[in-house]
Amino acid sequence: MIEIINYLDKLFPNPKCELEYTKDYELLIAVMLSAQTTDKRVNMVTRILFNKYDSLEKLSNADINDIIEIIKPIGTFNKKASNIISIAKSLINDKNGIVPNDRNYLENLSGVGRKTTNVVLSNLYDVPCIAVDTHVSRVSKRLSIAKKNDDVLIIEKKLNKKFPKEKLCRLHHQLVLFGRYYCKAKNPLCENCELKNICKEKKKV
Repeated sequence: MIEIINYLDKLFPNPKCELEYTKDYELLIAVMLSAQTTDKRVNMVTRILFNKYDSLEKLSNADINDIIEIIKPIGTFNKKASNIISIAKSLINDKNGIVPNDRNYLENLSGVGRKTTNVVLSNLYDVPCIAVDTHVSRVSKRLSIAKKNDDVLIIEKKLNKKFPKEKLCRLHHQLVLFGRYYCKAKNPLCENCELKNICKEKKKV
């Protein structure tokens, strides 16, 4: 696995989350919104959303129809708008407006599952964990870290087992960026990839 780590360090020496946020709850909401859409599109709507509703209190009391209009470009906007208000109310009522370092609590918030929780805990609290999104899943399978039919939880467990714990937060960002810009679902940039000797996809292109 050292070959993978070294190459990703070469490609992404300073990896970071591409979602834009300035407050802990903004990250939580942005990651929730990112399901089934791109970070770029999420950033487009959150710039408007967080500028207009610049506190949890304002979000918790927002008109859901106004939030729907703002986040429409990202899809599944009715449910996500409801989730935003619910998350804001829960954080205010339960945690004094603070996103806690508490996996069980976060995973029980509206629209928040394990993947979102992993992203939040990793970025806010440096908890060593990897969120398995479509990019991480694809790259893990192509590089034989995981098998074709492995689900996201199995892939996460295999990544945790195969890579050093202290590398996981950094590795998560690197795998996402690698999948997003190099090891793409369509037309992956295989020609100059230094991992093509261990890649299953390379055999097909």
